[in-house]
Amino acid sequence: MSLVSTAEASTADWLRQAERVTVLTGAGVSTDSGIPDFRGPQGVWTKDPAAQTLFSLDSYLADPDVRRRAWQARLAHPVWHASPNPGHESLASLEHSGRLRALVTQNIDGLHQAAGSSPERVIEIHGTVHWVKCLTCEQRTPMPEVLALVEAGQPDPACPDCGGIQKSATISFGETLERDVLNAAVAAARDCDLFLAVGTSLSVHPAAGLCEYALVAGARLVIINAAPTPYDGAADALLRDPIGEVLPRLVAAAT
Repeated sequence: MSLVSTAEASTADWLRQAERVTVLTGAGVSTDSGIPDFRGPQGVWTKDPAAQTLFSLDSYLADPDVRRRAWQARLAHPVWHASPNPGHESLASLEHSGRLRALVTQNIDGLHQAAGSSPERVIEIHGTVHWVKCLTCEQRTPMPEVLALVEAGQPDPACPDCGGIQKSATISFGETLERDVLNAAVAAARDCDLFLAVGTSLSVHPAAGLCEYALVAGARLVIINAAPTPYDGAADALLRDPIGEVLPRLVAAAT
């Protein structure tokens, strides 16, 4: 038996025995749905480093051209045509088995919910692209309503209530995470006996630090990711197989 298959067999066994599983997902879970990651070989920032400017809050606030480009990028975002893949679906199945404590995601695409995961179990630590927020009055508007204005010729739609700058309800660089969302994620990491980090580089904090909370609480840590991460040395098992293949196998073996 190979080292990889040994790790997979052990993970399936731990998953079968676990009572409270917390899962952290990153962009790698959604690449099979046609949504590129940011830092991988085909990542958005790898291909176009200048695109990072669109994700900086300071640049977004200061430069109308950045906002106009950001709205065009939202309009063309592949999420509007994406469907859940077997990785998303397997995590919904894990929830239905009664073992899932929480599903913390760095993704903004909403595909976990589309796959059948309960919104109450999904903690969107970096927000969601499906809503727009005003940076002045915090009014929230469904994204399709604002994109319709962009399509109609408004390159940078202002808040209809106060005239303030609007952006997607996602966390940009330089923007603070919502405290109650972060607290819920930390609580889920501390209250599990198995922590799965799936499709994430574990290089962005505070999300990556959830691994530490889980380890300190005594949970096993399993990392499922194609590339090495800073937490590989602390993991009980490492799986490099494609997420859309190994995750369904693990959940099927454990349920």
